[in-house]
Amino acid sequence: MNFTHYDLGTLEQGRIVEIYLQGNAANVQLLDSANFSNYKNGRRYRYIGGLAKQSPIRLKTSHSSHWHIAIDLRGLGGNVKSSVRVLPPALPTIKQQPLSSVPSLVHNRGLGIDFDVDMDPEYDVFISHASEDKDEVVRPLANALRDKGIKVWYDEFEMKIGDSLRRKIDKGLANSRFGIVVVSKDFIKKGWTNYELDGIITKAISGEQILLPIWHNITKKEVIDFSPSLADKLARNTAINTIDEIATEIANLIQTA
Repeated sequence: MNFTHYDLGTLEQGRIVEIYLQGNAANVQLLDSANFSNYKNGRRYRYIGGLAKQSPIRLKTSHSSHWHIAIDLRGLGGNVKSSVRVLPPALPTIKQQPLSSVPSLVHNRGLGIDFDVDMDPEYDVFISHASEDKDEVVRPLANALRDKGIKVWYDEFEMKIGDSLRRKIDKGLANSRFGIVVVSKDFIKKGWTNYELDGIITKAISGEQILLPIWHNITKKEVIDFSPSLADKLARNTAINTIDEIATEIANLIQTA
């Protein structure tokens, strides 16, 4: 069996391995030593990973062990080039006061769970907002972040006719390391925004995502009445900060994380 092999050495539980592919889609698998041996010898094995259609792919070790990456084209045509790196074990300390102190997003999947790699983070940030705030805040912010090299999940960038709104939102939430919430009077009235906010807060509490609130035309009391936990987070306010200032701070935070 032809495959590309990367020996990662001993890694602790929770380490993130980032894989880049160039060319064809491929099967990307993270295996401990016992399962890598079974893989090489054609025996049944367990792995973390699956069919990768986009890069980068980020996989998380489920326990401390000697780990390997195996990339193959079983059932696929074409050619693929690859590179692999193990991300640092912890985020660097941010000297200036950050927008949030909640740990960043990485899905915790155990060994033996076969999943589609597309469900791993593909975006730096997901923007939750009310449609009424698009023109004044959200679209300029999304464009400013994208201009700064940030991968943004924003509905106008991602949605097309016929898409399932719930599925696209769920995938955007699951695949983003940071969650921007543009909190406004219109935001707190919406069903979909509350659905998105529930997902972001759940991930923030579990340590899977950093929550970045932006207040727009709303008072602190209104935010507290809506969500005391959201009001407790350090936020930026469009009444004080320009869109470019907010985008620059968010981009710096993401790029140094």
